[in-house]
Amino acid sequence: MILAKVVGTVVSTRKEESMEGLKFLVLQQIDLEGKSTGGFVVAADAVDAGPGEIVLYASGSSARQTIKTDKRPCDAVVMAIVDNWEVAGKIKYKKGVDD
Repeated sequence: MILAKVVGTVVSTRKEESMEGLKFLVLQQIDLEGKSTGGFVVAADAVDAGPGEIVLYASGSSARQTIKTDKRPCDAVVMAIVDNWEVAGKIKYKKGVDD
C-alpha cells in the first residue's frame, strides 16, 4: 500500500466495457511527512474518495482484489481514506487538521 493525495480526476467517455461505473482519480504519492515524492498515478476509486483527501492505494494484482475492481483490468485502486497516521509516537497527519 502506498500513501497518496487525491489531486484530480480523470473522465473517460470511452473505455473497456468492464470498467463502466468506476471513478478514476489522479493521485500524487507522498512520504510519511506528507510531502510529495514526485510520482503520480491514476487509480480506480473503490471507496468514494475526493479531491484533497489522503488515501492508501494498491497496485498490480492487488488492485483487482476489491469488490469494485474484481475481474476488471485495473492496475491501481484507492482502497482506503486515511484518517490519521503516527510515526514513532508522533501524529504526522490527522484528517481535517491543516488539510
